[in-house]
Amino acid sequence: MTAPAPVTIDTTRPGVPMSRLVKVELRKMFNTRSGFWLMMSIAILATIATVVVILVLALADDPGVTYASFAAAIGTPMAVLLPVIAILAVTSEWSQRTGLITFTLVPHRGQLIAAKAIAAVIVAVGSMILAMAIGAVGNVVGTLIVGSDMVWDFGVKDFLLILLANTLGLLIGFMLGVLIRNSAAAIVAYFVYSLVLPGLFGLLASISDWFSDVQPWVDFNDAQTPLFDGGPSGEQWAQLGTSGIIWFVIPLAVGIWAVLRSEVK
Repeated sequence: MTAPAPVTIDTTRPGVPMSRLVKVELRKMFNTRSGFWLMMSIAILATIATVVVILVLALADDPGVTYASFAAAIGTPMAVLLPVIAILAVTSEWSQRTGLITFTLVPHRGQLIAAKAIAAVIVAVGSMILAMAIGAVGNVVGTLIVGSDMVWDFGVKDFLLILLANTLGLLIGFMLGVLIRNSAAAIVAYFVYSLVLPGLFGLLASISDWFSDVQPWVDFNDAQTPLFDGGPSGEQWAQLGTSGIIWFVIPLAVGIWAVLRSEVK
């Protein structure tokens, strides 16, 4: 009985390029019914927010139609939906039990996590551009309905700052998805982070002068506030970076370490 011939593995073949992985991750975010309608909900909610602003301004005694009004109304649903999209982009591998197939086809898990992050950021940028375009149409239509002068008080710098703020929120959701790897638990954790923690930090700051001085350096939500108020100063950028290390970089590093070492079933 002859011994079986040894299996030769070709190690000279190039790996899967990052661009292809990003395309696959983008397709996975759209090609399911739930994923498609989650993406569509961005445009739907932006349109609803725009219509509501137009109705409110049309019924107001002294309407002041400005583009900033539409941008503020559209920003609220974006801040909620984008982190959820990022969470589901990561946790779907575990909740839908596709991780074994995915990590078998592409065993470099770090590369896959990076591709998911890039795809989520691309969706965030595209969604914000679409939402702001809908808001621009609303500003034109609202001005025509009310009969006031058209005001464009939301410039490129304001858009970039809002885009950065929403992208940071999305990345927090992405981090929680990597760290927890369960859709429901990660979504609950995000709402605790974004809704409960700011109140607790605010309460501590109101009763403690010491924590009031420290809060901007350790509260990532509070450190992002200047992004909505015309732009941070030098110190505020430092506070954003410091709190970001605490609430984003360190937990994400722990989550990636766990993903790289965990057994996928």
